[in-house]
This record gives sequence, structure tokens and C-alpha cells, in this order.
Amino acid sequence: QVQLAESGGGLVQPGGSLSLSCAASGLTFLNYHIAWFRQAPGKEREFVAVTARPGSGGANYYADSVKGRFTVSRDNGKRMVFLQMNSLQPDDTAVYYCASSQAALSAIRQTTMYYYWGQGTQVTVSS
Repeated sequence: QVQLAESGGGLVQPGGSLSLSCAASGLTFLNYHIAWFRQAPGKEREFVAVTARPGSGGANYYADSVKGRFTVSRDNGKRMVFLQMNSLQPDDTAVYYCASSQAALSAIRQTTMYYYWGQGTQVTVSS
């Protein structure tokens, strides 16, 4: 049974930092891209960042809105993926989800390419 579990969300002031973790089990971790998505109230779920599986080059990709502020990384030995978020702004407020996929790199940012999802963790940026 595949399980993805996010942790690390919370309340942070604008300009602050937060680190999210995603623990994976029940899947061959090295065979999957692991991505972060977010969904704000009244908005569609959107791509944030992804760490590609080693067999596809292992590169990291980011949404333009978070590039330079967020960093995604993976620890294959611990089967975990991390999202370091810096310079957080109120627009970053959302539920953050991690998800896994074996899609082609050309489709790696598409929500529909991800089959397994975590339960989400709330990130609130507010003064």
C-alpha cells in the first residue's frame, strides 16, 4: 500500500521560512518523481516543485512563482523529499501536498500525471 505523508506545515510571518517533509512508503522510491503541489481556498491545485527520479536525470524543477525561494531535495536512502521554503508571502498560503509519478519529463508538472497523494499539510503566511 503506497503512502505519502507530509509534515512541517504551520503559521509563519511574511518573509519567514518553513520546511516541509514527505515520507514515502509502499513504492520503489527510486522509480518515482516526487512533487509538491499546493491548493489555496477557491483555487485549483497547482504545481510547486518536483525532484525527478534518478533514472530520468534527477533534476529539480520549479514553478516560476517559487523559483529562487523554494528548494526541493530528496533523500533516497530515507525515502523522503523535502521542500525548503524561504521568503514566504501571503500568496504562498495553501495546503501543500506531495505526490508521486512515473510520467515522462515533459509532463512532470501536470497534476493529472500524479496517482498517489499525501493528505496535505497547511501552510499559512500571515502577520
